[in-house]
Amino acid sequence: MTDRPPVRIVLADDERMVRTALRAILSAEPDLEVVGEAATGAEAVSVVREQAPDVVLMDVRMPEVDGIRATEQILATVTDPPRIVVVTTFENDSYVYDALRAGAAGFLLKRADADALVQAVRLVARSDTLLFPAAVRTLAAEHARAHPAPPPWVARLTGRESEVLRLMAGGLTNAEIAERMEVGPATVKSHVAAVLAKTGTRDRTQAVIAAYEAGFMNSR
Repeated sequence: MTDRPPVRIVLADDERMVRTALRAILSAEPDLEVVGEAATGAEAVSVVREQAPDVVLMDVRMPEVDGIRATEQILATVTDPPRIVVVTTFENDSYVYDALRAGAAGFLLKRADADALVQAVRLVARSDTLLFPAAVRTLAAEHARAHPAPPPWVARLTGRESEVLRLMAGGLTNAEIAERMEVGPATVKSHVAAVLAKTGTRDRTQAVIAAYEAGFMNSR
């Protein structure tokens, strides 16, 4: 057990029973704390502003304002926004991809078991790897559109940064990338920051999506 404060979580789902079940599972963990709930996307934006959570579990389909729009609003208006995980019934849903493009850090299936839910929240809170990287890669590859020419950022990546981006897409943590490249963790962290800056993305998930959409993952 560490002395770090618990991960603060907001649950956004229009079904009360779903929120109740999620709260019961997460609240049973000493390092996780549910600090708010919302039944609509609009409520989710308001609760996030009030509670300043670390992680939001966001139903992708909700009345009034759906999870995609709510994700966009939170990331655009909250100074220190939380990590957002969209919760969905179908992993190949186009809504999921739209939510990831809007800035969600990952997605979670509603049929996931309790252990998978808890581990997903912890993983996203650490934010040094992708949540379910294989599924994110599959979604990105399926939805990527052909471009006549790669965007300028591709040419601006150094060889090391290109390697880091590919390893990020593989779901490796900073520590694993450091071991693979035989460099220090601080060097990897610097490379990751450079990749995010050059791709104009918020985090690893958006960087990987950008890489697929640019055709970067198909080039060597």
